[in-house]
Amino acid sequence: MSAMTQQTSPALPDLAVEIRNLNKVYAGSRKRAAKTALVDFSLEIPRGSFFGLLGPNGAGKSTMINIIAGLVRKTAGTVKIWNEDIDIHERQARCAIGVVPQELNLDPFFTPRELLDVQASLYGVPKRERRTMEILDVVGLADKADAYPRALSGGMRRRLLVAKAMVHSPPVLVLDEPTAGVDVELRQQLWRYVKALNERGTTILLTTHYLEEAEELCDRIAIINHGHLVACDTTAALLRRIDNKSVTLILSQPLVAMPEALKRFNPTQPSASEIHINYRPSSSVMGEILDAARASHLSIADIRTTEVDLEDIFLQITTTKTKSAPARP
Repeated sequence: MSAMTQQTSPALPDLAVEIRNLNKVYAGSRKRAAKTALVDFSLEIPRGSFFGLLGPNGAGKSTMINIIAGLVRKTAGTVKIWNEDIDIHERQARCAIGVVPQELNLDPFFTPRELLDVQASLYGVPKRERRTMEILDVVGLADKADAYPRALSGGMRRRLLVAKAMVHSPPVLVLDEPTAGVDVELRQQLWRYVKALNERGTTILLTTHYLEEAEELCDRIAIINHGHLVACDTTAALLRRIDNKSVTLILSQPLVAMPEALKRFNPTQPSASEIHINYRPSSSVMGEILDAARASHLSIADIRTTEVDLEDIFLQITTTKTKSAPARP
């Protein structure tokens, strides 16, 4: 690359998506009251991140995605995609994003090959640069390239939507429940490809009800509830929010009586040969529990621990009343 090209090339934005004070109110009617879907929603998605957006049904996730995709008009606020305001530079903003929607909205008269070629032409991708068969192979549909969507299963149609969103190689890829109805093997294949895209620089925004997927894939996670952003942090930091772990000591011999040294940990006894203890890492450590067990001359055959997971965080946050002040990104 020449020095002149380096000087004139625009710098990559620090934020792939920037949302400020986004509000959405769906108008009411005589039979239906107005519905508020988003309330002063602000979110920053760093360039290159694998970002998860979680929330219960009806929390506002799809409304937010439809707004950034240009399918729903916002009531107030600003949205930038790849530093392009969706109101001022609508075309550039839409070209910077690929969206996999929840709904299976496919034209029944186009084969997968034709559908991807048409989609690529709409985005102005030259024929020589199109990756139709490569993308179909990645999503497991190469052998269905010339079939019609009505002959595809629900899982195949969803995979075709993923392929459709990737034809113009957008720097931001939004996946709205992409693996619903997709079998485990193809789900893993899809995630391998998406992770490879992310490693090459594509920013991924994922909504999913498979919390284990979000925990494994995402480096940052935001949680939305009743239209408010109620949490936004790195995945590791979110997992540290619940100060609770548990350990089960499995004994070689049945326990006759609970040792005095362990009673301060409020143990329970699921069976004659098990001692279960819930503890707060901030006030107790595993070493103290094991020291107390050794001092009591217990013969331990095995130890089973349970760590906090994202489901615990999600349930804790979404079952708590939404605070008036939303969380900051």
